[in-house]
Amino acid sequence: MNHPVQVTRSSMPGFDEYIEEIKELWETQWLTNMGVKHTRLEVELARYLNTSNVALFANGHLALEYIIAALNLKGEVITTPFTFASTTHAIVRNGLTPIFCDINPDDYTIQTEYLESLITEKTSAIIPVHVYGNVCNVKEIERIAKKYKLKVIYDAAHAFGVTVNGEGVANFGDASMFSFHATKVFNTIEGGAITCADSSISELLNTYKNFGITGPETVKYIGGNAKMNEFQAAMGICNLRNVDQEIKKREKNYNRYVEHLSEMKGIKLSLPPKNTKSNFAYLPVVFDGFSRSRNEIFEELKKQNIFARKYFYPLTNSLECYQGKFIPNHTPVAEYIAENVLTLPLYADLNLEDVDKICAIIKTHHQNLQLIIPR
Repeated sequence: MNHPVQVTRSSMPGFDEYIEEIKELWETQWLTNMGVKHTRLEVELARYLNTSNVALFANGHLALEYIIAALNLKGEVITTPFTFASTTHAIVRNGLTPIFCDINPDDYTIQTEYLESLITEKTSAIIPVHVYGNVCNVKEIERIAKKYKLKVIYDAAHAFGVTVNGEGVANFGDASMFSFHATKVFNTIEGGAITCADSSISELLNTYKNFGITGPETVKYIGGNAKMNEFQAAMGICNLRNVDQEIKKREKNYNRYVEHLSEMKGIKLSLPPKNTKSNFAYLPVVFDGFSRSRNEIFEELKKQNIFARKYFYPLTNSLECYQGKFIPNHTPVAEYIAENVLTLPLYADLNLEDVDKICAIIKTHHQNLQLIIPR
């Protein structure tokens, strides 16, 4: 394969469409501080996600940090180590202690049957992750949270536009964080958002992200600067017009992968259940008893100019920056998945021919296994 195939590629509107959207910024010269584009994107996202309140941020990580602060969490927070470093960092940077719960072996979300055993008098919240767009067991998490009076913040960075039984993920828990990074299904170049039902929390977030300023001469809170600028918001407005079409393109590539790989021994796919409308954000493959290891397949693809990703590896509870800071819980399922998972290239503009070639490389090693077994 001559051209490189990255694990993902940013969706962008047509050049002329974006230029038309930002043209008025040269007239108003209002480039940041919650201008017209920012306000419009909030409204349009609330409509698209079918949710009450949307607070935009410069990126998803800051959004998560600020919602943790806004809910005034203390002590310990139960979460998963099978996630991007940002999830754990946001907890620790708020002065809280992450308590790690293992994950399900099929959809890689937090194992709810273990949650209650991890709750102590110090526990203030649960931060589960909708991994690869796979939605957590929200009903059981809600039951446990109510029983122990805990807050629930969903890391929904992967789950933009996903619904379960017709209900959007933006409406689960006390709040949900979405990432609008350039690599996501929907992007604002960089960016993120918090959705929540409580309008007072949304108002507080909008104050926090603007230095805690509440008036021309009043600063009520110790806030920071986490505002989304107008150019980001304009990109979001354009991309939101096209996101459904982009998801359909992703679905076509996703289905081609499934067609090739679903019946292959030693390969495990995590497919969305029938009651879920997926955004087809990722194609994770677990090499479970395959003839070659995950790392070997990773290298074989790399030789062919194909760049898959070991996503998520390593687990956040084993990151160097946390060594000696707290005792990581033993999470054997998460450890196994992290050591064997590979996310294959998947994006709207990926060619089906490239999907076929990627699968052909994997199949070559699968066929080698069939030759070896009889001996």
